[in-house]
Amino acid sequence: MTVLTAAVYGQEEVKDTTRVNLGKVEVLIVGADGNSSDTIKINPKEHRHNEAHWAGVDFGFTVLMNDAGGSTFPADPYLKNDIARSHVWNFNILEHKFKIVKEYVGLTTGLGFSLNQVSFDNNFILGTSGDSTFAIQDTIIGYDKNKIRATYLSVPLLLEFNTNKNNEKGFYLAAGVVGGLRIASRYKTVHKMDGEKVKAVQKGDYNLNPFKLDATVRLGYGTFGAFASYNLLPLFENGAMASTAYPLTAGLTLNF
Repeated sequence: MTVLTAAVYGQEEVKDTTRVNLGKVEVLIVGADGNSSDTIKINPKEHRHNEAHWAGVDFGFTVLMNDAGGSTFPADPYLKNDIARSHVWNFNILEHKFKIVKEYVGLTTGLGFSLNQVSFDNNFILGTSGDSTFAIQDTIIGYDKNKIRATYLSVPLLLEFNTNKNNEKGFYLAAGVVGGLRIASRYKTVHKMDGEKVKAVQKGDYNLNPFKLDATVRLGYGTFGAFASYNLLPLFENGAMASTAYPLTAGLTLNF
């Protein structure tokens, strides 16, 4: 991260050029004849040489997959989700890269928060009874929103490759796993009655798995990239329902 300071660390004059170092920024004052200064140039020094590609914001869409890699669930049809309304926001706030081969290969870790939303089709309403999760199809009310949300604390362990020691000027590829601990969850429905919106929000875990372990790959150039991840653990705890569902997510990344 670039840090600017008002303190002048050094000043050097060479013929008609004056160099002033302000932290990580160098100011060049160039005189036409050595007596007057009529050109000022500001050159940022090189930075981001050892930064990883984790800190930033991800946005992607999620599809629930079955054991066979398909997206249908004959025993639990409510698990077929609305992909356009099922998405993930990842806010990755801390990162550190341990160098293996200079700046070109490293091991990345950090910390972040993952906001996951899965929206359901066909007017199925989720319910729980002890260790079981089930759904009832409502044939009377048409729901505008029918979704479950979960927030996770995320920690990555990624092997990262870079083509340039300056991360802003090179391609990158990172692959590994991201562990997650669920810290909040809720279920929300929205429908209309007599022209008015009716919202219902129920906090609870609905037997969601308290952990997640995403196999992930991230690639891109400089500030921009893409990612894909597949949860190796089921969305709901084993035994909570007849079928198991594994979230598959893909989207875009803005690196800080």
